[in-house]
Amino acid sequence: MPSRADTLALAAGLRAQFEAAGAISVETPILQSAETLLDLYGEDIRARAYVTSDALRGEQMLRPDFTVPVVQMHMAHGAEPARYTYSGEVFRRQEDDLDRANEYVQVGYEVFDRADPAVADAEVFALISEVLAGLKLRAATGDIGILMAAVRGLNTTERRKTALMRHIWRPRRFRALLDRFGGRTPVPPTRTALLAAGDPLAGLAPQIGQRDLVDVAARIEALREDVAAAPIAGHELSALETLLSVHEAAPFALQQLRDVAVDLPSISPALDRLDQRIAALDKRGVDVDNLDFEASFGRTSMEYYDGFVFGFYAERRPDLPPIATGGRYDALTRQLGNGEEIPAVGGVLRPGLMLELKGGL
Repeated sequence: MPSRADTLALAAGLRAQFEAAGAISVETPILQSAETLLDLYGEDIRARAYVTSDALRGEQMLRPDFTVPVVQMHMAHGAEPARYTYSGEVFRRQEDDLDRANEYVQVGYEVFDRADPAVADAEVFALISEVLAGLKLRAATGDIGILMAAVRGLNTTERRKTALMRHIWRPRRFRALLDRFGGRTPVPPTRTALLAAGDPLAGLAPQIGQRDLVDVAARIEALREDVAAAPIAGHELSALETLLSVHEAAPFALQQLRDVAVDLPSISPALDRLDQRIAALDKRGVDVDNLDFEASFGRTSMEYYDGFVFGFYAERRPDLPPIATGGRYDALTRQLGNGEEIPAVGGVLRPGLMLELKGGL
């Protein structure tokens, strides 16, 4: 394994390259507010973060990544446009695989710029691709925003669309909901019994727990509304499944997705953005004709991204995690910006893995 000194030296070199590209070097605290991260990701974050606390600051987490604190810093007092770079340790719990590091060094490059999101996407991807040149990595790209647009445009209730949006990053749960909302799987018998006509609170045992009776009644009414709603149309389900299966070189993927837009017209603006991004990548010298685009890419590990996503993988070392990942996170700036927002895109690299590949280990 590469030594810590070698890893930090490479991290410093990468950071210098990003500074030469116009980025300001920044530092973020290792301890992050657990409240902020829980608000963003829910209780799922506890499964992969180290949690601690003290009497004054409350519950905190060892930094699981840099993006959230960098966004907080920029939204509090950053100039526009802005480019940042950073390096340091991040911490991830590993309960299923002892061979995966629970502490490692990341180096990142982030762009906050309103001028042209497609050009900013291409800038980040091309710069990281150049840094990784020579490692013989496979680049994969996708766009979470296309799937989000498809869900928002479905002819179904807002509650159902909200549920699907919440589980976009959990493919199994998303599929189960889609099958149920489309009438492919029946409503569970326990739920149909609960939703029988009559007073849902009649004969209940004494109240236990934090939910009051008003909350319980509202939840039951929401379930009743869901059962009464018409199934999602078959042509919309089929189109959504076709969308999720698209895996082609970027220009050909765009053509296939244009066909899908006949049945899911809500995705057309997102496809226009993809078209603009492909053109911007081509202008930056990226071989777009051989650039993989996977419509489902990023759905299991990139929870705060809401547009362009990418990753670089060592196919000769399938045991290794991605060497670099990144994407667009406009919605995150809105969530952390106290009413303000700005288009933002960035990516991170793992210098330790880069050294491991360079050394042929």
